[in-house]
Amino acid sequence: MEREAPVTPGDGRRRIPRTDVLLADPRLTAAAGRLGRGVVKAAVVAAQRRARAGEIPADTVADAAVAALPGTASGLRAVVNATGVLLHTNLGRAPLSAAAREAVLLASGATDVELDLATGTRARRGRSALAALLERVPPAGAAHVVNNGAAALVLAATALAPGREIIVSRGELVEIGDGFRIPELLAATGARLREVGTTNRTSPEDYAAAVGDETGFVLKVHPSNFRMTGFTRAAEVPELTGLGVPVVVDIGSGLLAPDPLLPDEPDASGRLAAGADLVTASGDKLLGGPQCGIVLGRDDLVRRMARHPLARALRVDKMTLAALEATLRGPRTPTAEALHADAAVLRDRAERLAAALRDEGVDARAVASEAAVGGGGAPGVVLPSAAVSLPEPYAARLRRGDPAVMGRVEDGRCLLDLRAVPEAQDTDIHAAVSARKGI
Repeated sequence: MEREAPVTPGDGRRRIPRTDVLLADPRLTAAAGRLGRGVVKAAVVAAQRRARAGEIPADTVADAAVAALPGTASGLRAVVNATGVLLHTNLGRAPLSAAAREAVLLASGATDVELDLATGTRARRGRSALAALLERVPPAGAAHVVNNGAAALVLAATALAPGREIIVSRGELVEIGDGFRIPELLAATGARLREVGTTNRTSPEDYAAAVGDETGFVLKVHPSNFRMTGFTRAAEVPELTGLGVPVVVDIGSGLLAPDPLLPDEPDASGRLAAGADLVTASGDKLLGGPQCGIVLGRDDLVRRMARHPLARALRVDKMTLAALEATLRGPRTPTAEALHADAAVLRDRAERLAAALRDEGVDARAVASEAAVGGGGAPGVVLPSAAVSLPEPYAARLRRGDPAVMGRVEDGRCLLDLRAVPEAQDTDIHAAVSARKGI
């Protein structure tokens, strides 16, 4: 272990202020009230250590500590998503709209989440968010919300098929990410999977032959993160509605109504109108809302799920309910804006950014790019985009900035794709690149 050199009488390190003196600095005292004393003290100690190492003058320790303070008491950092993946799982998928963020802020205090203010008595939890869901999906008789898409499917299996069979096509036994697989997820609930068909072909007759007294429901899973082409066959929802058992459809990406830009992506309204009894989906994908699992469909089935004991363990908090309702009722989400962005506008933005950076001596070019939906949605859909191309070392440099800028590396260049970047953040990108050009 390397030891610090001893302090000599003429050593400037003797002038380094004591910790208690630094914590009395008005700027740091105010920060302690906002961030917590522990966070501020850690910044002070780190600045003192830098001064002892000779990295900064002793009389700038307080300034260095102030400069090093995080924006919040959380370890999470803001990131500009310039990857070209609209719903980047590692970046938290869908960014919330301004309306949803305001709703979360309001909900962070005391709210009437389970209270009827008119009568002073208990009310249904999240009733206005559920009402907003039903307004957006008219074919649904009822709605329920849990903490993520996988939880919605787990609750359906636990409440509707305990110890019974769930009939599912072999071609739909997918892995949903991070090593979690649909068959293992469902088996963990105590239900039994009855696989039918083959990997590439499953007919309505395959399902019909498997239905029996032990059947809980038929499950259709949209293989949202891959495409199968060639000699294939999949039974559609209308072909399964006459089997005498509920049909549950996991659409995955959370599209509530058809989008002409994504013709092959299933939507909740369409699947229910086609005869599905239940639809499950994620809230933080194409819907553009917070992480949650959405259940829509027959009132009796949704009620069974909502009253099951597991529903309590999977319920969402008041801030998720607030963000979901604001997403449903508010203006177009950042996800929708990015999905439908004009490629010509993106090119103009990239050219302006690149030109401004070149004026500062940065090797920047505006280039054509291709973006993707991501988050397991719309596989194979290519979104024409534009990017600012920089030397490859900028990729690592920009990740260390504040805010961090996350791009991607292609052919030895760092590409900052603008499709998922709101235009207001172009100035952040400009400032981030400028600040890191000499590093």
